[in-house]
Amino acid sequence: MTRTLEQWLDYQQRVHALGVDLGLERVRAVWQRMGAPRPATVVITVGGTNGKGSTVAFLEAMLAAAGKRVGCYTSPHLLRYNERVRIDGADAEDAALVAAFERIEAARGEIPLTYFEFGTLAALDLCARAALDVAVLEVGLGGRLDAVNIVDADAAIVTTIGLDHMDWLGNDRDSIGREKAGIFRAGRPAVIGEGDPPRGLLEAARERGARVLRAGRDFHAQALDEGWRWHGWREGAGAPPALELPAPALEAPCQIANAAAAVAALYALRERLGWDARAIARGMTAARVRGRLEHLGGDPELVVDVAHNPQAAAALAAWLDAHPPRGRVLAVYGALSDKDVAGVGAALGARVAHWHLGGLAAETPRGLPVDELAARLRAGLPEAAFSAHADMAAALAAARAAARPGDRILAFGSFHVAAAALRAAAAAPAPARARV
Repeated sequence: MTRTLEQWLDYQQRVHALGVDLGLERVRAVWQRMGAPRPATVVITVGGTNGKGSTVAFLEAMLAAAGKRVGCYTSPHLLRYNERVRIDGADAEDAALVAAFERIEAARGEIPLTYFEFGTLAALDLCARAALDVAVLEVGLGGRLDAVNIVDADAAIVTTIGLDHMDWLGNDRDSIGREKAGIFRAGRPAVIGEGDPPRGLLEAARERGARVLRAGRDFHAQALDEGWRWHGWREGAGAPPALELPAPALEAPCQIANAAAAVAALYALRERLGWDARAIARGMTAARVRGRLEHLGGDPELVVDVAHNPQAAAALAAWLDAHPPRGRVLAVYGALSDKDVAGVGAALGARVAHWHLGGLAAETPRGLPVDELAARLRAGLPEAAFSAHADMAAALAAARAAARPGDRILAFGSFHVAAAALRAAAAAPAPARARV
């Protein structure tokens, strides 16, 4: 009897005892039983703490503008599981995902797979069947032991290193950087997107024999009055390339760094993919990804973001400083149990006039109940004014009721929060046109 997509996803949640089981042996064995299909002629993997989804979006848009057939794998999803796999800009259909899961189930036999491993193998399978020029694969957690790492990428990007997922990756940036450097390959481009990477990341990249291309040393991003300039590295007798590029449509200040890393990867692969400066410029303004400072309009304004750790909250704070509202900032916030809520609160500080906290325990076993969320927020921001609500729907409703014209409601903290806000906006009687 054929399962529906929802039935398959429910089955995958139950078939393995652990939600996270890092390691490549099981997933690689199943992949090899499926013939170990390469997902595309050229493969780029994208890892890091923050900025992965945006960097994937930049690569996808720039390559598509150059006429390439592109497949992407990202996680988690916001509204529909199908968002995780895109082929030529279109989300995977239910039937295609179901067929991939059936092939995986037939191949795995007695080998247990996690929910994420099922999804990764489905993405590789669907990409391989689509005869793509390029596959862009987002690493889920860490790098060295993440299921995506069964593929030897032609180039890999590590965007940023922050303190997140410390139960699995280590308690400091050096340890986390070493884990994330696991996606690098000997002799192949290893793009590092932040100018001050931890020593552990650099040491691990060198130990692996990767060709390190580092922001601020091998490539540079310079803000201009209009747009920005990308500078590449010198090779041979020619002058390094310089591109005058428009500002990204993704508007957070950190997006230029993400875009610069994406451009660096394409430049490193130019002999295989070509080099189309016009396509890069078009992709800069075409790249979109939901839940990244997504404006849902209205007055009071509703903005949705998936910032969920202190590094991402610091980037959110920088955006608020550059784009203050006419009135107050009201936060609608929820978090998972492994997140540094105190660090998020400290990063945003007095920029938030009032926190509307929502529990996520009903959404996911990893979700924080609101009482614990409040206690953690107080630890990092003792002066915070907040109200507690059982779930995100109640927190959003309370924020809307309290907001005045000129205020900004900022819904953030988890993909679950962003999804709740997007669903609420879609269900509103006259939803404003979204801008991302």
